[in-house]
Amino acid sequence: MKVIAVRAMESADGARALWSDADRAWASRAAAEVVGADATPDAFLARRATLAIERFGTRHPALPRAVRSLRWRPWCGWVVIGLAFVAGAFLDQVDGAKRINILAPPVLGLLAWNLAVYAVLIVGYVVRYGESATPGPLRAAVARIAGGATRLRGSGGLRETILAFAEDWARRAGPLYGARAARILHLAAAALAAGVVGGLYLRGLALEYRASWESTFLDPTRVRAIVAFAYAPGAYVTGIPVPTVDSIAAVRAPGAENAARWLHLMAATVGLIVIIPRLLLAGLAGAIERHRAARVPITLDDPYFRRLLRGYRGGPAHVRVMPYSYALPAAALAGLEALVARAFGGSAAMLVAAPVAYGTDDAFAGAGAAAAGTTLVAVFSATATPEREVHGSYLEDLARRSVGAEALFAVIDESGWIARQGGEPARLDARRTAWRQVCDAAGVPSVSVDLANPNLAAVDAALDAAIGDRAQ
Repeated sequence: MKVIAVRAMESADGARALWSDADRAWASRAAAEVVGADATPDAFLARRATLAIERFGTRHPALPRAVRSLRWRPWCGWVVIGLAFVAGAFLDQVDGAKRINILAPPVLGLLAWNLAVYAVLIVGYVVRYGESATPGPLRAAVARIAGGATRLRGSGGLRETILAFAEDWARRAGPLYGARAARILHLAAAALAAGVVGGLYLRGLALEYRASWESTFLDPTRVRAIVAFAYAPGAYVTGIPVPTVDSIAAVRAPGAENAARWLHLMAATVGLIVIIPRLLLAGLAGAIERHRAARVPITLDDPYFRRLLRGYRGGPAHVRVMPYSYALPAAALAGLEALVARAFGGSAAMLVAAPVAYGTDDAFAGAGAAAAGTTLVAVFSATATPEREVHGSYLEDLARRSVGAEALFAVIDESGWIARQGGEPARLDARRTAWRQVCDAAGVPSVSVDLANPNLAAVDAALDAAIGDRAQ
């Protein structure tokens, strides 16, 4: 849960107003020092999340409060189960004359309700077989719970962070919550039935109750057929036969008999039809719950996690910048350095190669091939007209010869175009589209940005997508 919270925090805070680049670098460095170089990625991410939440919480307690509000408390389930047992014990089918109506709820109603539930479960399983079931109402409830934490202290970017966390966690943990709810409800149903049986026997120990029945529409033959069907499991287990039609007729109100055998038939039937199946279903739901709790889906191929793990697994990232027919001005170079630091961490090592001459076929002309694990960044100026036969050919050659690279993407620097053309968004959009088409045709992701004045928050998603397309 903390990993998802920190991911939401670092993704939603694009402007780094709440959690700076220095904070992010510290969290990664401190986590790596604690877990060591041989720890699993999961251990590193978990430790980093714990450290980040602790530091962030000293400034903005609302996020840790939201995390705590969504943490499961086992006692909640036991309270529901206990209340169900108490409710069952007080469900009284004994009237003022101390008679048990063999046709009246709660026993027959309890049996009918549970049989209907089993039918719904079976049909639902068949209909949804092979599909992921994420309960929408549970997800909405999770979002509301965390939203309450934002109303206490959150505002602005912090509120967006907490809501993003709640939505992401609800989406990922929805199947877990579904299994947990199923386990609790099955146990509550079993407890309700046990309470009904226990209440009947408790009253039967202290008082003598009489079994009887009455009906406006049913005769003894039909009543006998109903109770023979309903209490057949109990009769089979206990060996107590269901009374004959004559016996049934004899206990029609105002007639009655000692209710002991009826209590035994009811208790055994409820045990077989309700309590045992519900406990088995609860055990199955519990096993599914434990499985899902240990495997809340976190995809390490997500660009966000890949970015974090890149520095942990292989040390500081190595980024090789390869300008094409373009000498980067000082302002553009500074912007590119900020871009690299944001995408790969402040410890990333950036090497800028000499510009490749226009029309050069060899992608690594004048420089050695890229070392394994290096991220390659081809830089073009947006002032140049993109040509499929020239720029596209260069990118294709670069892609073919950079198989061992960590990632490959192109940066289209718009600073020169903006300085020359000024505020003409239509022409700039057309130029962006032309460059994107050339890069896409070469199979290389691209990012268009004004390197002299980069909006780092705006290009975050594009950078993640570009890095993720080739990073392994």
